[in-house]
Amino acid sequence: MDMYQSLLSTNSILNEQIARHIFEVLPENGPIIIIIDKNGNIWPSDSGQFTKLSLNESFLKDICARIDDGAEPLMTNNNDCSIIGIQLVTEKLNYGYILIALPKYSPESTLVNIDLIEILLSQFNLIARLIEKNNHLYEIQMKQYGLCGQESVTMN
Repeated sequence: MDMYQSLLSTNSILNEQIARHIFEVLPENGPIIIIIDKNGNIWPSDSGQFTKLSLNESFLKDICARIDDGAEPLMTNNNDCSIIGIQLVTEKLNYGYILIALPKYSPESTLVNIDLIEILLSQFNLIARLIEKNNHLYEIQMKQYGLCGQESVTMN
């Protein structure tokens, strides 16, 4: 792996970019979006609300394991909160998981809106693919600038 690839292709960098782009457009008091990478690092859209959900590490690991086993989209309930999750994947890599937590939603009210929720989750994967492609184009551009700099030195 060369220097440019290592700068842009780590899971945590893409997850942080996804989080930044998604979280900035979320409405206040809206759903809580949670990104979890394969190492168990967590990016919640609202840290305070996430803490109030009291989702312990073993519960989150169980959700991720169930998604890995093919339960996708996964829908579960915890303390008066519906949680829906899928894998966060692009053409190249599996970056982890994206969950939507809906406080004060019953399983029934979540099921009524499941089509909209699935569309939203699909959009997160689309955003991930676009960010990954943008990073790849940036990587190519950085390499070209590096090559141009070397060529001008050899021409002198």
